[in-house]
Parts: sequence; C-alpha cells; structure tokens
Amino acid sequence: MNHAPIVPVILPALVAALMLIDRRIGSQRALAWLSAVLVAGCAAWMLTLAADGWRSVYLVGNWPAPWGIVLVADRLSVLMVMLTSLLALITLATAQSGWDRRGEHFHPLMQIQLMGLNGAFLTGDLFNLFVFFEALLIASYGLLVHGDGSERIRAGLTTVTLNLVGSALFLIGASLLYGVTGTLNFADLALRVAQLDGAGVTLAHTGALLLLTVFCLKAAILPLGFWLPGTYGPAGPAVAALFAVMTKVGIYAVLRLFTLVFGASAGALAEVAFPWIVAPAAAGYLLAMVCALAGTDLRKLASVLVMASAAFLLIGIGRASEASIAAAVYYLPHTTLSAAALFLVAGLVARSRGERAGDRLLTGPAPLRPALVGGLFFLSAIAVAGMPPFGGFIGKAMLLLSMLPDDGLQGVVGTISWLWFIILAGSLLGLIALARAGSTLFWKSDGPPAPDAGSVSWRDALPATITLALIAALAIGSAPLQRYAQATAQDLLQTDALIDDVLTTGARPGPHQPSPQTFR
Repeated sequence: MNHAPIVPVILPALVAALMLIDRRIGSQRALAWLSAVLVAGCAAWMLTLAADGWRSVYLVGNWPAPWGIVLVADRLSVLMVMLTSLLALITLATAQSGWDRRGEHFHPLMQIQLMGLNGAFLTGDLFNLFVFFEALLIASYGLLVHGDGSERIRAGLTTVTLNLVGSALFLIGASLLYGVTGTLNFADLALRVAQLDGAGVTLAHTGALLLLTVFCLKAAILPLGFWLPGTYGPAGPAVAALFAVMTKVGIYAVLRLFTLVFGASAGALAEVAFPWIVAPAAAGYLLAMVCALAGTDLRKLASVLVMASAAFLLIGIGRASEASIAAAVYYLPHTTLSAAALFLVAGLVARSRGERAGDRLLTGPAPLRPALVGGLFFLSAIAVAGMPPFGGFIGKAMLLLSMLPDDGLQGVVGTISWLWFIILAGSLLGLIALARAGSTLFWKSDGPPAPDAGSVSWRDALPATITLALIAALAIGSAPLQRYAQATAQDLLQTDALIDDVLTTGARPGPHQPSPQTFR
C-alpha cells in the first residue's frame, strides 16, 4: 500500500503535538518548516504521479471500504493538497518576520489547520469530511484572533456563530443521507443513492440541498457570504494568505459530492444540485464585484474579491460540462494564489503607511519605498483581475468558451448570453475597483510618511514576490495545467473507475461481509 496519502494528514498532527511539548519559538519554527517542506515534497511527488493518471486509495487501519476510513488521492485532491502546501510555506515565511510572536500557539494552530485542510481534500467519506471541517475551523478561530485586538475578537465570534449553524445543518444533511442509505462513504453512497425510490428520494434530495447550502456558506457565496470581509479583513497578513484556500474547501466539497454521489448516474437524484448553483453563483459574482467598488480598505477589498472568485468557480461547476469544470479547475490555483498575494501586499501597504492610515483607501501619508510596494500591488492587482500576462484570463476564456454551442458565437443566446454579460461586467467592475484602490494609495498621497511608518525591505516583500512568481509559473505552464484540468474534469464526470478502486481495494468478501458489488 502506498502510504503517501496519509502523510499530509498525520504529519501536521504529530508536529502540532510536539509543539505543545516544546513551546520555544525557535523549536516551533524549525518543526513547522520541517513539516511544511516534507508535506510539500510529498504533495509534489503525488502531483507528478497523478498527472499520469495515478490514483491511490489508502485504507486507514487496513479496514476496507465502506466499513473503514478511506483516503483517496486523485488528480483533484492532490492538486488541492499541493496548493495548500505552497500557501503553508508562504505563510511561514511571512509569519517568521515576527507575526508568530504576537500570541501563543500560532504554529500548533497552523499545523492543525493544515491537517484539517489536507484531510478534507483527501477524505473519501462524508463523516470525516465533517470532522476535518471542524478541525480546520477550530484552528482558524485561534489564528483569526492571533495578535489580539477587539476587531479580531468580534470577527472570531461572528465566524464561530455562523459556522456552528453550518455544522448543525451539515449533521442534519449527513444524517438524512445515512438514514436512507446506511452509509457515508462517497463511493458507496454513489451506488446506493442511484437505487433509491419513493420517500428515500425525497429525504436524500433534502439532505443533498442542505449540504449544498452548508458548502456555499463555507465558500462564502452571496447571500451566505457576508461574514467573510469582516472575518478575513482583520486577520493578519500571514493568516489571511492561508485563509485564501479555506473558501475553496467548500468549492471542493461541491465538486466532489455532486459529481461523484449525485452525478449523471444517480438515478432520480441525478445532478440534483446543478440547477440550484448557476443563477445564485452568477448573482453572487456580480454583487461581490459591485461591493468591491465600495471597499474601504485593501484587505476588505481582497476579501470581497475572494467571494467573487468562489462564485466564479461555482458558475463553472454548475454548468456541469467537462469543459466548464476544466475551466474551474484551471482557474482555482490561480485565483487562490492571487488572493494570497493581495493580502500579503495589503500588509506591506499598511506597514509602510503607518497605523493611522494603514491600508485604508483614502488619501494619507505616502508609503515608504513606493516603487517596491506599488510595484507588488500593481502585479497582484493584475493577477487578481485575471489580466495578461498572468494566466487568470485563460481560465475566464475557457469558461466563456465552454458556454458556446456547437454552432459557435452565432448561437450565443438565452442563458449563455446573460452569463457572458455577468462574467464580463463583473470582471470590468473588479478591474475598476482595483484601479481605484491603486490610484488612491499611490497617486493621491497627502504629506510625508507617517512617523510610525515602517520600512519595507526586500526580505519583507519576499513572500509576496514568491507568490507572484508562482502565479507567473502557472501562466508559463498553462498548457500542462490545461491538460491536467481537462483530465481532472474527465475523472470527475466518469466515476466508475474511482468507485471500483475505492470499494475493491483490500476487500475480502465473506459470509458476514457483503461484497460492494451487491449494490450495483
């Protein structure tokens, strides 16, 4: 058995426990870097294998599915683990400048957060998805209030309250599915859901829509996403950069559950969620971009743009075609890294302008080293807006082209035309909001630098620079990434091979253990 899939989950958990024994900041930093580098190396190795079609089913405790805990490493889950690993390295580089000293347990909480994120991406059953959701959310509460401050405390209380509601709905939805199928393993659910009829269909339908609501709350899709700007905005730059991937957990859950369990082969429940996704996601995308025009500071502007990117991804998923899902998968790493870069740059802007002005979008003291900070903002703004030379525009073009009928542009009418309008209009509004922010911060400076302004060195700017370099690498490698995204979309829509792999790995049918094939 290949043990690589368990490494991104178990290693951060073990390192977090060691950090609670040795609380010296130097030891914690060393352990954090060791964990992050090892997990990133493991993720990169799995990504290389997955690009050639490799898939690994890991049986925790060697109990076969659907009775045991299963981890599944495939193209989509490995891509998300790799993305999380890169953000972990960037976060550590940012926090080491002194942010991790502003409160206790920063590094243990970050390791628990990484364990929860990686586990959510790799798990093969609904119950453990809930467990990992709770683990990453509990850690995120601690990271959010790291550094103290009343604004962070208020944001933490709001986040806790909303996520408790979401967790309750998650349990209700999962309970409904378990009640009518007797299983929570994704692969086993896919077989049993397809055979439901009568009242079972109604209950499963209700459970599916409850889970869709929970995942949209986690992904901060409007109108369920108003909590996000007030939560991500007060967070420190290092924490906000890591949080850029948290909304993608909800996106991932929608993509995984509603293609595998409620996909085209789910009988009466086939594609039950997709009719409910596109219109709310499109409205949320346009509304988020309108809200971006009213941004009061750079961190909250970045938060609103995170909401817009999640809605954009759901538009592609909701279209439910191979081309549209491939566009969403291609765009996902780009938009996540772009948001992280903008959060990091917002931290540099606030530091270089002083505490009074910070990163608020108003005239104030000139930033120190405006060429360095302004240049990083310009590049990150281009990346977030999805403009060339970065690759975000390729993802948007892929989604727009996926909506074309076979007869090309001549057939772009009806629902396709209004989606085109919303995507293009939203992109324009986002570009205007970022241009307004840049002109206010760097062209309308009023007076000399503030006395408490901190100098921004190249070392301080290194995490943002590395993030932008990664975004540029995605653009340079757009062709391989497109092929990877297309292969991922094919895997998501053609689920038989995954179901067989999960349910036959380690299976030993006997008189008291029915074969998984029973439910075909």
